[in-house]
Amino acid sequence: MSDDPTHDRNQTRQMRVVSLVIAGTMVLWMIAQWAVGEFGISSRYRLLIDLFALAGFLWAFIVTWQIWRKRRG
Repeated sequence: MSDDPTHDRNQTRQMRVVSLVIAGTMVLWMIAQWAVGEFGISSRYRLLIDLFALAGFLWAFIVTWQIWRKRRG
């Protein structure tokens, strides 16, 4: 662990942002899947929604990995 309080605060803030992105992506994805099925929207949009969700989860994974690497170093 680092003795620098600003470094710890930055990592805490990054972890909070990652958790919000994961939770928000999941909730929005579920709502969008429901809306596509309910309103009969084209499956092209379902694919687009899935790709946006994957991008959000990929971003969260990469940032989490970076935080983990910094904490180990």
